[in-house]
Amino acid sequence: MSGSSQDSSFEQPRLATKKILARPQSEGVGAVVRRSIGRPELKYFDPFLVLDEFAVSAPAGFPDHPHRGFETVTYMLQGAFTHQDFAGHMGTIHTGDVQWMTAGRGIIHSEMPAGEGTQRGLQLWINLSSNNKMIEPRYQELLDEDIPRAQKDGVEVKVIAGEAMGIHSPVCTRTPTLYLDFTLKPHSQYHQSIPESWNAFVYIIEGEGVFSSLNSPATTAHHLLILGPGDGLSVWNKSSSKILRFILVGGQPLNEPVVQHGPFVMNTQDEIDKTVEDYCYCKNGFEMARFWRSQ
Repeated sequence: MSGSSQDSSFEQPRLATKKILARPQSEGVGAVVRRSIGRPELKYFDPFLVLDEFAVSAPAGFPDHPHRGFETVTYMLQGAFTHQDFAGHMGTIHTGDVQWMTAGRGIIHSEMPAGEGTQRGLQLWINLSSNNKMIEPRYQELLDEDIPRAQKDGVEVKVIAGEAMGIHSPVCTRTPTLYLDFTLKPHSQYHQSIPESWNAFVYIIEGEGVFSSLNSPATTAHHLLILGPGDGLSVWNKSSSKILRFILVGGQPLNEPVVQHGPFVMNTQDEIDKTVEDYCYCKNGFEMARFWRSQ
C-alpha cells in the first residue's frame, strides 16, 4: 500500500537487524562481484545462498561451471549476458531482463558478457527443498517489457516474483519467493507487506533511502539490510533531487540442513560426495557433460 502517513503503517514493521556492505571480490575468470549473502558475515540467509552484484567486461566472465540443488536468478541492470548450457539451451538477456534458472539435479553452463563495456547485474541463489533438489532443470525467462509493473505516488515497482500494488508475477517459484525492484522519486514513500513467516532483505542499487522507521539512518548503494520479523517494510526517499532504487526480496525458509561445496548445495555430506562423483563421472544428471564445451 502507498500512503501519506509519516511513519510505518504496519502493526509490526520489519526493522533492519544487520547491515552489510557488499565489497568487491574476484569470481569466475577475471570478473569482479560485490557479494553480500554468501560471505563470512552472512554465510546463509534461509532460503538465500548468494547475492552478487556483478560488473563484468569481456573477456572476463563465468565460463563453463556446474550447479546442483538450487536456483539462480540473473537480473540485468545494464548491458547483456549470454548463457549456454550442455542441454543446448542458449540465449542472451539484456537490460531489465530476468533469467530464472532451476538447476535441480544438474546443469553445466557458461555466463559471459555480450557487448562492449561493462555489463552489470544481480545474481541471487535460492535454495531448493530436499524434495526439489533432484528435479529436472528448467528455465523461466522474462523480457523487461513482459515483467509486470505498476506505479503510484512517485513509486514504481517491477514485480519479478510475488505481488505488489495488486499485480502478480507469472514466475513460478519452487521455493516461495518475493522479488521486487522499486524506484522511488524524491520525497516519496512506500509500505510493502511481506508474509510474516518469511525471511526478507533489501539491497540498494542506487541512491539512498530510509528503511523501517523515519528515525533510521539513511542507507546507501551496495548495502544489504537484513530485515527482522514483522508484517511489512516502510521506506522513504528523503532526497530532494535523486531517485532511490532497491530490490526487496523475501522467501519462505526451508528449515533444512545445508551442506555446500562450491556450486553444489545439498542436505548432507554424503549427498555432496555423491554429487561430486556424479559430476566427475558424468552421470545422474551430468551425462551430457562428457562431450560438451561452450562456444
